[in-house]
Amino acid sequence: MRAIFEPLIFIAGFCQLAVLIASALVPIRLKWKDDLQVLPKLHRQLYWIYGGYVVLGISSLGLICIFNAAELAQGSFLARSVCAYGAVFWGIRLSLQTILDVGPHLTTWWLKAGYHTLTLLFSSFTILFGLAVIWPA
Repeated sequence: MRAIFEPLIFIAGFCQLAVLIASALVPIRLKWKDDLQVLPKLHRQLYWIYGGYVVLGISSLGLICIFNAAELAQGSFLARSVCAYGAVFWGIRLSLQTILDVGPHLTTWWLKAGYHTLTLLFSSFTILFGLAVIWPA
């Protein structure tokens, strides 16, 4: 019965990597270079470091899903632990959608569509990984 998870986890891996396209646009669309210039150098550096860690986390989880979908779908303790990490990671990111003030930045139809697509992806990742944790063997 857990066999359904393998193709879904594999596809989720590529979808997580696709999220990085939106991540790459954040510094450009939010004009980090200009807007963060008023901050001390350390604060500017921390923004880039935090962003890098998020990219590293998403890349890692995406690649783990692509190259280990079968193992993650089997439901071993390690597989469930990795899936629990994914569910928590994406669940937190999904919850941030409700408090981030993005309205002023969604100025075109494609930015609004992208935002809603990201929300759908974050929801899907959270549900998929959550089910992979709790689904019986």
